[in-house]
Amino acid sequence: MSSAARSTPATRPAPSPAEPLAHQVLAGLAQHRIATTSQLRRMLRPNGTRQLLSRVLNRLRSDGFVDSTVLPDANRTRTNAWYLTQDGARLTRDLPVLRGRPPYPITSTTAASLKTPHTLAVVRTHLAFAEDARRLGHEHGPWDWTPEVSHSIGEGERTVADALMYYTAIDSEHRRKLRAFMEVDRTTMSSERLAVKLIEYARLFHYEAQPVGRRRPAATGPTWLRWYPVFPRVLFVLTSASRNRLENRMSDLQAMVAQHPLVTALAREVPLGAAVLEDLEQHGPAQDVWLPLTGGKPRPWTDL
Repeated sequence: MSSAARSTPATRPAPSPAEPLAHQVLAGLAQHRIATTSQLRRMLRPNGTRQLLSRVLNRLRSDGFVDSTVLPDANRTRTNAWYLTQDGARLTRDLPVLRGRPPYPITSTTAASLKTPHTLAVVRTHLAFAEDARRLGHEHGPWDWTPEVSHSIGEGERTVADALMYYTAIDSEHRRKLRAFMEVDRTTMSSERLAVKLIEYARLFHYEAQPVGRRRPAATGPTWLRWYPVFPRVLFVLTSASRNRLENRMSDLQAMVAQHPLVTALAREVPLGAAVLEDLEQHGPAQDVWLPLTGGKPRPWTDL
């Protein structure tokens, strides 16, 4: 079963302070894999202090439930990236907010260091949306962001989104429920390989599983309808390169939309956009920072 099928979005924009912070930290690390002290504070206690989170994390480390790796920093300041140990992962299996979502323990500091740069970029992306939602009075909290959501696209292949985002935009009495597959690109793969992700999403959009043991399978509709009332929009977030290089990668994504028939068909039905992570952090995702992959001027992600 896909992880998307097991996930249930939360309805609260942030955890209740009445919930034990240690439990929230464990759940946050189970959900997001790796996070720094600062990221956990912004995620779980935006009005709290760094010292509060540090005390909880150090106590959990003493108990053997979390560990950390030190990030390289040009300013020579010590920044810890935290993750669950095997014991911590076992402890989180019964947390209600994570029911149905398997924890992903990291077995060593070396393993953590390999995963850290990309995982922290994904967390940065989530925090940009979460902080924008709080400012706008929308709903998007720590449990409305599920990393590494996998779906079959046929022929024994799968596509894995960096994250699936649930977001509720609120305008007076009107509530608009939105979902998005997130792809966070740190410019570590070729531009062509990045653009191929659009073909995978187009295959998912059209994929219909064939029932076993029937000569003429009954039409059941696209498989994604099992989990989503509408197909989630696809958002690419780019970082870790010059502005010119990131813009070139966005142009390659637009070219894929224009040239590949399956992706062109996807784009007629599903909003597709790309933005620079630093723009999301500086201006907010609700601003005109998203380039529509079908062409046109930058706009908010909700208007793609």
